[in-house]
Amino acid sequence: MLLGTLIYGFINSVILALVALGFNLTFGISGVANFAYGAFYIFAGYGAWILLNTLKLPYALAILGSLILTMVLGALMYRLVLLRIRGLVISEVIATFGIGLAILEIFRYLGFIGFEYNLPVFIDGSLEIGGVFVDYQRLFIVGLGCVIALFLWLFTHYTKIGLAFRGIAQEERTALSLGINSDWVATLSVAFGAGLAALAAILILPLGTISVEGGYDVLINALAVCIVGGLGSTLGVVVASFLIGYAQMITSTYLEPHWIMIVSLVAILAILAFKPSGLFGSQKELEERI
Repeated sequence: MLLGTLIYGFINSVILALVALGFNLTFGISGVANFAYGAFYIFAGYGAWILLNTLKLPYALAILGSLILTMVLGALMYRLVLLRIRGLVISEVIATFGIGLAILEIFRYLGFIGFEYNLPVFIDGSLEIGGVFVDYQRLFIVGLGCVIALFLWLFTHYTKIGLAFRGIAQEERTALSLGINSDWVATLSVAFGAGLAALAAILILPLGTISVEGGYDVLINALAVCIVGGLGSTLGVVVASFLIGYAQMITSTYLEPHWIMIVSLVAILAILAFKPSGLFGSQKELEERI
């Protein structure tokens, strides 16, 4: 049981990191806390399902189409809504949460409820590791999750767009003086964040079914990881993912699976009570600001 907890705890941690990377990227660059993030995740899942089962597209094209549509939706949300209220934090939160709520409830209204809404796994079968069976889809998620993290690091350090992202995140006024358009960079960051949510959905949803409620769970988990790790900190996301991931797995193994979401909520409350900026957050604590 211990080995199984260790293996599946590691897998769960990678899944949490994948879920939170897009939310963290968007906030770190544009300063927008995208509360429509869980809705983008579910939108990508249902989008891929519709393209695959209704339009009968090949799975690869359905995945590509879903990723593109989700990124376009994220960009449109920023250009049409968030650009008008940029800098008004409460308004941004309300607007993104309202948009996310509308997307999810539209799917519910249209009847996208039931166990038939699922995506096929990429690789069928399982592998035995020390007497513990792990399906290939989860191993694929772990491998691709590491690749995505490495790609994001290389992208933000060695590409023109990535360097523009970092410039806006570190010092917006200086970046503006160098000719970097902050509004378009913010648009791209929201689109990239939505794309990462879609990619996480395509990888993770084959493990279960697509449901409207899953969007709310994804948002809570992404918030928990980012708040505990520190909003805008990639290292914080990785560390918090493993802390919460293993805590959830231990809770599921030795208590009951329905307590898993409580772990994320308790983590949020605990870190806000004792270290509001998160483990690796750059925001100053209250006593440092006075």
